[in-house]
Amino acid sequence: MTDLATHVTEVAAGLCSYLDASPSPFHAVDSAAALLREAGFTEVAETDPTPTAPGHYVVRRGGSLLAWSTAAAGDARAPHTPYRVVGAHTDSPNLRIKPRPDWARAGWQMLGVEVYGGALTNSWLDRDLGLSGRVAVRDADAPGGVAQRLWRVDEPVLRVSQLAIHLDRSVRAEGLQLNDQAHLAPHWGLGLETGARRTFRGWLAEQVGVAAGDVLGYDAMTHDLTPARRIGPDGDLIASARLDNLATSYAAVRALLHAVEQPTAQPWVPVVVLFDHEEVGSMSERGAQSTFLPAWLERIVLATGGTREDYLRALAGTVIASGDMAHATHPNYAERHEPEHPILMNGGPVLKVNTNLRYATDSLGAAAFALACEQAGVPMQTFVTRSDLPCGSTVGPMTSALTGATTVDFGAPVLSMHSTREICGTLDQAAYAAALAAFLAPA
Repeated sequence: MTDLATHVTEVAAGLCSYLDASPSPFHAVDSAAALLREAGFTEVAETDPTPTAPGHYVVRRGGSLLAWSTAAAGDARAPHTPYRVVGAHTDSPNLRIKPRPDWARAGWQMLGVEVYGGALTNSWLDRDLGLSGRVAVRDADAPGGVAQRLWRVDEPVLRVSQLAIHLDRSVRAEGLQLNDQAHLAPHWGLGLETGARRTFRGWLAEQVGVAAGDVLGYDAMTHDLTPARRIGPDGDLIASARLDNLATSYAAVRALLHAVEQPTAQPWVPVVVLFDHEEVGSMSERGAQSTFLPAWLERIVLATGGTREDYLRALAGTVIASGDMAHATHPNYAERHEPEHPILMNGGPVLKVNTNLRYATDSLGAAAFALACEQAGVPMQTFVTRSDLPCGSTVGPMTSALTGATTVDFGAPVLSMHSTREICGTLDQAAYAAALAAFLAPA
């Protein structure tokens, strides 16, 4: 096996492990933090003082994470040193459990769910579903009397069963029509109407080892139990849940680890930020429209003796790369894509451009990403959507507006975006991480 093939295999295996370990944004952050700690990063709490000594650090806020390194230049680093930031998001569309989910119909125990984000809801039918998330429990020894715990159940506890074709023969001709309220409630057993009552809160309490009355709140979501894996006769594709956008999150973490191992001589502070809630607009305390990124960039400046003026100077020289997956040209629907901008699977990272600023890319940002791909020795593709179709967006425009920094949007090719099961190119993942490493540590 060649060195390149070995590297591609290693990146693919690492990505698959990360995807399987991260069924919720909270687990995605936990998995990323673990990779960083193993490489020598020190985790700090937001309530702690910002570290003043040069080093590698990571902080989390719920389902979001920020990591940075000030070790390259050591004590000689000027407070107004600009940043190189790679941003991504940790959340993916799914079905989330309602606060009072228990109900029954026709002898079935059901759970009320709400669709999170722009899910392809048909892809959630007839699948073995597990559950995961975060739970807040009563704890007299914890601050405010509340402790947080991550939990996950990788067992087939839920299913959303599709109606048999015999009872709706129009589905072949007219297509499947799903009502979020009526047709997506999963069933998880029988007997609720006959007295063998099981409540979700009581079951969740059993999973985390507390009394039902001590479960004070939860963020609970479903996930498909099929593991991530390489597919195809040559293994040149990866199929998994949550590729959008955990593939970028993983590539960003790998890139940061590479950047601190081989720091650039140029004056940059490398930063990775993984946001929650991108799929629902990012308007939260930990989304891309929050204070999370700008507050921590300022705290890093102030911790090394800088001023507000130094912080604003740093932002003026900062470049942000906003990463999200990109639509590969679909062979069965090629007419839905811009004909002069085909995006090939395993064709390299994708620069994303939109004149109406659904992406933040301008010529300066595009140049920074093109140089990173050139330095990494990987090809670069360019995506624009058809002029007669609306364009999606990501965290790039909002982080650009909040910081005033030059920003570029990019991605890696994927099919079936927002499905329970997406596919991407195996070679693309190694190229993706290499390009981001070059962006964080430009030659």
